[in-house]
Amino acid sequence: MIKPNFFILYVDSPESSASFYAELLGSAPVEASATFAMFALDSGFMLGLWSKHTVEPQVADIGVAGEVAFSVAEKTLVDSTYQAWVAKGLTVIQTPVEMDFGYTFVAVDPDGHRLRVFAASGN
Repeated sequence: MIKPNFFILYVDSPESSASFYAELLGSAPVEASATFAMFALDSGFMLGLWSKHTVEPQVADIGVAGEVAFSVAEKTLVDSTYQAWVAKGLTVIQTPVEMDFGYTFVAVDPDGHRLRVFAASGN
């Protein structure tokens, strides 16, 4: 059985996006070039940042159709992460709010990819 363990975001500049994610994640990429950067995440997943100008096959349109989600153990971590990201200058498109699945907020990276932090209901 094939199991997913890697996701890729198409970005304008892998170098600047790698700097953004290195600061956000608190770790350096394990691979970095002018057209691609890769992070090994604590969850075991890999995050790739590929230049939207060099990806093969080319994509016709890059829109926001998903998000990178960061699950945290409790609501207080949602609030502290929100405050930390606001202090770093991230653009927030949804302030902390209770939703049917849990407590959450959403920011965006420099390319407009959504970054959702949430504590599942009951935490």
